[in-house]
Parts: sequence; C-alpha cells; structure tokens
Amino acid sequence: MSLRLLSKRCAQAVSLAVAFPAALLCGFGRLGILFTFFSHYFAMMPGFLGDFLRAAFYRLTLEECAADVVIAFGTFFSRTQVRVGANVSIGSYCIIGQAKIGARTQIASHVEIPGGRTQHRRDAQGRLSSTLEGPDGVTIGEDCWIGASCIVMADVGSQTTIGAGSVVVKNIPAGVVAVGSPAKAIKPAGSA
Repeated sequence: MSLRLLSKRCAQAVSLAVAFPAALLCGFGRLGILFTFFSHYFAMMPGFLGDFLRAAFYRLTLEECAADVVIAFGTFFSRTQVRVGANVSIGSYCIIGQAKIGARTQIASHVEIPGGRTQHRRDAQGRLSSTLEGPDGVTIGEDCWIGASCIVMADVGSQTTIGAGSVVVKNIPAGVVAVGSPAKAIKPAGSA
C-alpha cells in the first residue's frame, strides 16, 4: 500500500469517527428531519476536510455509498434512498434525491437529480394534494458524464455524456451524447 493511499484511508477512518455522532443522531438516515439538518450542515464544510466528512456522513446514512467518492462543497442529498458507486465525483451545489449513481460517474456542479419524473396531483379545487414518484428514482449508469446545470429526471445509460444545461425527461440510452431541453441523443459517445 502506497503512502498516499495509506494517508487517504487514515483520513477516511478519522472522518467516519467524526461523522458517526451525527449519523447516530439521525438514526443512520431514518429520522428525516435530522438527516436533512446534518446533510445541510456537512454540505457547508469547505475544502478537502469537508469532502472527507461529507463522504463519511453519507457512507453511514445512505442506502449505499462507496468509500472512494468525492462530494464537493454545497452538495447535499435530500433523501437516503440513494446508492453511490465507487469513484463517483459530484461537483459543487448539486441536489440529489432518490437515485442510483453508477461507478466512476462524474457529475459537474449545479446538477439537480430530483429523483424521478415527479407528478403533482390536484384536487377538485385545483390545489396540489400530493406528489407521486417512481419507486426506484433515477438510475445513472457507470462511467457517465453529467454536465453542469443539468436536470436529470429520467434514467441515463452507462457511458453516456449529458451536455451542460440539458434537461433529461425521457430515458437516455447507453453510450451516447445527449443535449438539449428535452435532452436527445445526437451521436455515439466515442465519436468526434
């Protein structure tokens, strides 16, 4: 084991110890109001220390979160029904709801993944009465790139690039570049 990897593992262990009381207080993600509080709290911690503490807190509270993830400043998860694969990198100021994010996926800053195509019901008087979401949320495959300021409300296949500012409202297949609002595949991911 290299010195760098050993240092990283030590920092991860210390971060887990520091984040443990917060995770315990929120019932390891089961107490929603406290989970939200600590999620916002850890989102505002700057620098690499904040990166390690966010990763540790989410490792203890999400359904699944790999040890080797980077979650940048200002990013928070609004729900615990999230699975984050190994070597995922999430930029600053992202908001992530119910989702599954595949290994090695890179998410730029200011991306929103609300957790599916949310449908609002209206009662007879036209007032909003409830929100319905898909049971599994959004799935983003492995080795994807999600560009800055995207809104992802449908599944994205593995090895797919979503261009900056795109809005994904329908499933995007694997291995393509998709852009626009609504996002549409324009070419295979490997083509120039």
